[in-house]
Amino acid sequence: MNGVLYLVATPIGNLSDISQRALEVLKMSDFVAAEDTRHTLKLLNHFHIKKPLVSYYEHNKIQRGEYILSRILNGETCALVTDAGTPAISDPGEDLVRQCGDAGITVIPIPGPCAFVQALIVSGLPTGRFSFEGFLSVTKNSRKEHLESIAKLPHTIILYEAPHKLIATLKDLLRVLGDRKIAVVRELTKIHEQVLRTTVSEALSYFEQTPPKGEFVLVIEGYCPKDSETAPSISQEMILEKANALIAAGMSKKDAAKETAAFFNLPKNSVYKLLHS
Repeated sequence: MNGVLYLVATPIGNLSDISQRALEVLKMSDFVAAEDTRHTLKLLNHFHIKKPLVSYYEHNKIQRGEYILSRILNGETCALVTDAGTPAISDPGEDLVRQCGDAGITVIPIPGPCAFVQALIVSGLPTGRFSFEGFLSVTKNSRKEHLESIAKLPHTIILYEAPHKLIATLKDLLRVLGDRKIAVVRELTKIHEQVLRTTVSEALSYFEQTPPKGEFVLVIEGYCPKDSETAPSISQEMILEKANALIAAGMSKKDAAKETAAFFNLPKNSVYKLLHS
C-alpha cells in the first residue's frame, strides 16, 4: 500500500505560527523532505521532533524526487517542507507533487503561513483578484519579457525578491510598469517586519538610501489605463450622424457643429469643416 505525501506549511519567521496539525504530521511522518536540512533541523529540534531528513531542492530534485517517490510507493509517509512558508509555491516541491499525482499517491496539504498571502492582505491594495508571479528571472531578456507580459494586468501583482536584487527590480518596474502604488513588505512576522506603502519611484528612492535587508514581497497596483486609452475612437461617421440628427431636428449647421463639438470634446471648427466638406 502506498504512503502519503504531506505538504506541511512552516513558519515564515515567528515559530509560534506553526499549527498543531503541522506538528502532529511532522511527528507521525516516516521522514521529512526539506529544502535546507540544516534549517529544518533547527525547526524540528525546537519542537523536540526527531525524524530522518532528506535533502530536496532545485538542483537535486530529479534524483531525490525519484528516491522520495520510491519510498512513498513502498508505504512510507513523507512530510515535505520548504525553508519557510508553504511548500510547492515558487519551490521545487511542485515537481514532487506532480510526480506523486502521476503515480496515484495521495497528497495532503497542511495549511499554514504563506508569505505572499500575508503581504497581500496588509498591502492596502485590492485583494479580490491578484496574480502571483514568484521571482523574476535573472536573465535580462526573460526578465523584460516577464514584466511586459504582466504590465497591463488590471489586478494586483505580487512578486518575491531578494535584497541584493531589489533596487534593480524597482528600476525595472518603474521603466516597464510605470510609477504605480506599491507595498514593499519585508521580514514578515520577524522582529524587523516592515510594510512600506508608497509608489515605485518613492520606494526606489528610499532603498537607494536605506540598503535593503531581509526577504521581500512586492505587492503592486494593477494596470489602470489613462483616460485617453479608454476613450472610444471617434469616427467621422459618428460625428456626422450626431450633427445631422441635430440639423434634422431644426438646428442650424453652425449650432449643430457647436453642439456636436461639445458632445465629443472636439474643436468646433473641425466639425464645421466636416459638415461642409
